[in-house]
Amino acid sequence: MNNILKNTKKGFLMIALFGTMVSFADVPAFYNVNVDANNTTLTLNYAKVGSSVSIKDVHGSILYTETIKMTGRYKKNFDLAFLPDGKYFFEVDKDLEIEEIPFTLNSGVAVFNKNDEKVVYKPFIRVSNDLVYISKLNFDNEDLNVNIYFTKNNSMNSELVVSETIKSDKNIQKIYKLKDLGKGSYNIVLNSAGRIVEKKI
Repeated sequence: MNNILKNTKKGFLMIALFGTMVSFADVPAFYNVNVDANNTTLTLNYAKVGSSVSIKDVHGSILYTETIKMTGRYKKNFDLAFLPDGKYFFEVDKDLEIEEIPFTLNSGVAVFNKNDEKVVYKPFIRVSNDLVYISKLNFDNEDLNVNIYFTKNNSMNSELVVSETIKSDKNIQKIYKLKDLGKGSYNIVLNSAGRIVEKKI
């Protein structure tokens, strides 16, 4: 059993690393911004259905959000004049990545600095039979909290069956074996740096 888990983990790691390399190849041309007076145009060159675009302040409060409804090129003009001067960022939530594009407003005009951009990698969850695979690229060295709940059929109460904090590591890889607790459902909740990812099985 240990050999199976070790070999599975190695294969899982190779897939995750390959996906990461493909992802990095897309980053340079992922978006463009154009500022003209009070109008700021955000263009996403490789948008996907289900991704989202938000504007947030430095406290993480959502000032605008939109779900992308078409795959392909996304282009939208934003009039940011209604916002007070200060620091904000566009957040593009896509697949396993969140792109943060920060800007500073001065008299309604947005100023972008590419050096301040940031990519946050979301945890990835894969389930195969009774095994749960969790991986996360963790360049920010944030701890990952893992909680797995089980709810029996016809029950309103959930039982916490796994609770673990994985200490910061550049590449988090973890496998959990689910117990046979009868008929019901599991809810996997991952929390890192205040961002939550859930998967029900």
